[in-house]
Amino acid sequence: CNRSGEQSGSLYGNINGKMVMEAFQAGALLQKAGCVRVDISKGSHICPGTPFLLQKPIRSTQSGTFSHTPQAVLEPSSLFRFVSDGFDRHKKVCRAAALSSFLLAGALTAPVSSVYALPSGNAITNPQELLRLALPIDNKPIRDAEMALESIANSARVPGNAKWSQISREANDAAKILAKKSSDILASVPSENKEKGEALLASLKEKVSKLVAAAESKDADNVFPLQQAALKDLGDIEDAMISQFPFEIPSEYDNLPRLLGRATLDIQIEVTQPYQGEDKKVRRSMKAVVDGYSAPLTAGNFVDLVNRGFYDGLPFTRADGFVCQSGDPDGPAEGFIDPKTGTERNVPLEILVQGDKEPTYGVTLEEAGRYKALPKLPFAATGTIAMARPEFDNNAASSQFFMLIFEADLTPAGLNLLDGRYSVFGYVTENAEVLKEVHVDDKILSVKVVEGLEHLVVPTAAQ
Repeated sequence: CNRSGEQSGSLYGNINGKMVMEAFQAGALLQKAGCVRVDISKGSHICPGTPFLLQKPIRSTQSGTFSHTPQAVLEPSSLFRFVSDGFDRHKKVCRAAALSSFLLAGALTAPVSSVYALPSGNAITNPQELLRLALPIDNKPIRDAEMALESIANSARVPGNAKWSQISREANDAAKILAKKSSDILASVPSENKEKGEALLASLKEKVSKLVAAAESKDADNVFPLQQAALKDLGDIEDAMISQFPFEIPSEYDNLPRLLGRATLDIQIEVTQPYQGEDKKVRRSMKAVVDGYSAPLTAGNFVDLVNRGFYDGLPFTRADGFVCQSGDPDGPAEGFIDPKTGTERNVPLEILVQGDKEPTYGVTLEEAGRYKALPKLPFAATGTIAMARPEFDNNAASSQFFMLIFEADLTPAGLNLLDGRYSVFGYVTENAEVLKEVHVDDKILSVKVVEGLEHLVVPTAAQ
């Protein structure tokens, strides 16, 4: 960070000089709260798990820039309690403390040099859009129409009447693409899906025509529902373009279940809410889509466990405002014990990078030296679903999973330390806000596959 406090080398997302100083101020309060001990023996790295190195910015008298020297190590024992209890009194400081605690709690490890190299942010935070973009298709006209339709949501945020000209232009752009490029769009639909694709394209054109009319008449009540309906048809057309699974899964994983497509899940949970001085149990529902095109082994393992009823009745073991985690079974085991082998079934770290044809297995993107690579399924939305794993073993995920509570300041899309370190395999697509109500010991009532179970392939050895 330079002398004026403007961002130059970003340590974490959009942290600038002022925020670094806030973080150091947080260290002083954390020390009073018993969360910090002095330790000048550590190197200039973000240390694995705990402790996390807090570095004091020191102004160089020669260059006028900040350098960093080891100053204090955060202790996790009272960190979350301090952030929670003190937020109202020390809002800015606690935001910085929360930033440190988030890095700390997830065992997110990276040399400072690699954090500097993180890519610029990806502003897409809509789970449905993220899933559409992750589909393994290559058809420019349908992607161009999708981009025009997606842009309407951003234009709708423009204040006053100025937004209507933008919305109208974007709706008309989509209509023109669909009218002029129909044959090019249908050319990517395989013969067995051609009739379905033609019907969906006709439906999409009709919806976009209504959207154009709604935009021109400034019909605020119908623009967004029509846009969503059009995007639903467009996504179905994209899905119809896929005729076969796009890559070979390495043979070394032949013993593991795999999901050769996508599946939709119904998730029922029970949360605790205060009611007239007592705790009341309330049922909440969510829908999720898990993506075997991007993470076939991770999604396959999860859907297989869902199909076994493994998650029904399990508690949430972590709910800290950043993630909700579950999947730890009763008893000493911390994962799923395969009844065939009597041992824990593990799945490898599995990350499909944008532009790659198949996932990377067993290594984080940082370990692979791909600091600027972006996963197809990023941590960019509340309800991002990923596998938990031991801190130092990339290939030991089993049954425990977590769902992200997205916070733009702490986990900026495309600029966070989760991407490339954990296997994301889907998103909550409906009612993800329910996750903010979850407390530790609230429980999963049931998880059911409502669509796509036919895409699950379970090898004989894993049945």
